[in-house]
Amino acid sequence: MDMKQRKTWNENHKILTEIILKPTEHSRAILLFLSQHSLVHSSSLDKTAQVTLEDEVLKNLDETTLRHYPAPNTDTKNSIAWHLWHISRIEDMTMNILLANEPQVLFSVNWHQKMNTEFIHSGNDMSEKEIALISSDIDINALLAYRNAVGKQTRQVVSFLQPGQFKEKIEQKRITRLFEENAVSQNSKWLADYWSKKTIAGLILMPATRHIFLHLNKCIRIKDRIHKLQARAKLLN
Repeated sequence: MDMKQRKTWNENHKILTEIILKPTEHSRAILLFLSQHSLVHSSSLDKTAQVTLEDEVLKNLDETTLRHYPAPNTDTKNSIAWHLWHISRIEDMTMNILLANEPQVLFSVNWHQKMNTEFIHSGNDMSEKEIALISSDIDINALLAYRNAVGKQTRQVVSFLQPGQFKEKIEQKRITRLFEENAVSQNSKWLADYWSKKTIAGLILMPATRHIFLHLNKCIRIKDRIHKLQARAKLLN
């Protein structure tokens, strides 16, 4: 997914924002969402021939670079592994708890155990020690499989939405579930408050699409920066 394609993604996101609350545009909004969503997951998710933004992140990405923490970037110090885990958790909890009021994918087949991590919350407000731990210990293959499972579930959930549902507010009992299931930590109450003010359309336009897009772009910048530093080090040696 090159810069031109990313620009097109942004333009289509603006179109989605313009039509998503119009019941007469419901079918078009669903199809556009599915297209946008597929481009921020692995191309294997929707069997698309186009190189996706996640494909671009994983291209020529070695494990050392993926786990590198702290990242040598000005806009983020968190590792690529952390970013991939964070966007997966956010998508899982917002789509399945807040939107669908269904079980999280995380607990469907004990994904947290497969990923070898004790953390099941969103990842916001983590300490440096905690970020370092998840960056070094998380099982990468399980993480990528979990991301794929979350993406598949999101596409199913959104596809079943009916005209007019995009305008619905998030029920308070679903916000409560975030804390009951430790999806959001007590230190991150602000995040639950933020989501409580959103409609379903708001969840579609941020956690399920743009939030992922922004973090994957950060991952690409981290990878490029580390590779440049490695190349420079080789020249100096």
